[in-house]
Amino acid sequence: MAGPVRGTPGWLRETNDRTALSLLLEHGVLTRNRIGELSGLSKPTAAQMVARLETAGLIHAVGEVSGGRGPNAASYAVRTDRMLGVAIDIDAEALRSTVVDASGEERPIAVTPLAGRSPEDDVRAAVDAACAAAGADADRVGAVCVGVQGALDPRTDELTYIETLPGWPKQGIRRRLEDALGLAVRIDNDVNLAALAERTDGAGRDTGGFALLWMGDGLGLSVDQGGTVHRGASGGAGEIGYLPIPHSAAELDADARDLQDLIGGPAVTALAAAHGLGADLTGDTDARDAFLLELARRVAVGVVPVLALLDPELVVLGGPTGFAGGPRLAELVTRELRPAWGERSVVATGVAAHPVLRGAREHLVGEVRDALFAEVSRIAP
Repeated sequence: MAGPVRGTPGWLRETNDRTALSLLLEHGVLTRNRIGELSGLSKPTAAQMVARLETAGLIHAVGEVSGGRGPNAASYAVRTDRMLGVAIDIDAEALRSTVVDASGEERPIAVTPLAGRSPEDDVRAAVDAACAAAGADADRVGAVCVGVQGALDPRTDELTYIETLPGWPKQGIRRRLEDALGLAVRIDNDVNLAALAERTDGAGRDTGGFALLWMGDGLGLSVDQGGTVHRGASGGAGEIGYLPIPHSAAELDADARDLQDLIGGPAVTALAAAHGLGADLTGDTDARDAFLLELARRVAVGVVPVLALLDPELVVLGGPTGFAGGPRLAELVTRELRPAWGERSVVATGVAAHPVLRGAREHLVGEVRDALFAEVSRIAP
């Protein structure tokens, strides 16, 4: 539906209402007078904006603020329960989900075991669990963002690299979920969503761009270019685990054929055990440092092609291994690279917990806010 013509009274009302809604989303609770001050509009205009938004059910009065000698002023906030989303992270064992509203505030995380259900039952169970944990109305959910250990081709709606999702079809999954659930569905690679979290809350926040090397059970690479993730023509960019290792790296592991063999989860676990460390890479301090030194040599093999092909401003080591290795692993990788590549910026992830879920949440905050602004357009004429 086309909006009001620019310069008309309807367009001016919509512009003002959007301004008021933006201020409330940014600042939280505000009075009408404060909205007027922040927007630079008159008190009568601010009062009209608030009245329209309140009548439409987009904001509501939440209390009063003392105005000194005169009557107390009503304070207002956005009705964040008006439209909701649910962020979902699926791995080989469970679905983690959380409710998302326009405020962006964190809600409880629900964990739903994978139990051989159909994809639509999996996602519905995750939505219901998230809403129950947050005390939210599932009927208010209009969108979900699902992070998967795989890739979705946007041209064909085809999933690839989905060995961890038994029972999920390769073809037509997004349309199937939307038709079954009546929700807008976005499916994205888990590492790409983790990069979104890294851009918003982590090590990539103040950079022009970065590469996130994800090291967990599997490997992945996500490239942020000025805030936009490069997904490739088929959505499969970053499957770095399949990259063969060079002959010069054979001394690190004679049996390794590709990067997955060298720094994937099973290889890291075996290397840690050889140094007497537990599965969480904890143990004796000297043994841990010796392990990290050996691991850094291996990780450097995976970073070199990233440097050669992309020359990123920053390389972030993420995933369970990157997080567990922390700044010390990043420091040792930097040292390994220095003789051939000079000073390169390699850092540990800045997202401490649930990076995939946080990335999905960041995406949905934008979706939910867009839906609220669309409501403003409908009330403007």
